[in-house]
Amino acid sequence: MTEEAQIEFLTNSRFYVEITLQGSLEKIDGYFMECSGLSRSQEAIEIAEVTPQIWGKSGSTKGRVVRTKIPGNVKSDNITLKQGLTISMTMWNWLKAVEDGNWAQQFRDGDITVYNQGAVEQARFRFNGAWPVRYKIADFKADSSEFAITEVELSVRDFLRIN
Repeated sequence: MTEEAQIEFLTNSRFYVEITLQGSLEKIDGYFMECSGLSRSQEAIEIAEVTPQIWGKSGSTKGRVVRTKIPGNVKSDNITLKQGLTISMTMWNWLKAVEDGNWAQQFRDGDITVYNQGAVEQARFRFNGAWPVRYKIADFKADSSEFAITEVELSVRDFLRIN
């Protein structure tokens, strides 16, 4: 009896973001509540050519415009990571290192792993050449009971699905 692959739709709540930063305090740096902007796209370049062609009964030799689309540059969108505000300075220090001109040494690679309901890895995405472009703290309100949220936006060179 052969085992057939079964279709399973994965939930968006069972994921893990893995990225190693200098000075990381893993226990409090590594838990993200939300991850968005996971997108890769390819531009379509449109080429317009005029071809010689004889038209109609009069034999007019005016050209005809032919449009063709070809694949262009590939682009990976920025990734946004959200987590609860903690005492850790790791993400802030990473942004500060880039601001201070030390950006060439700050590129990091990471993985986003998606799990099924049985906690078995089912999909893995890799981002390469990431560096922080924005660090944002959610608004504070005296009458709120929500968690304080930190949002870090990463510029990424590549976003790929891997086996």
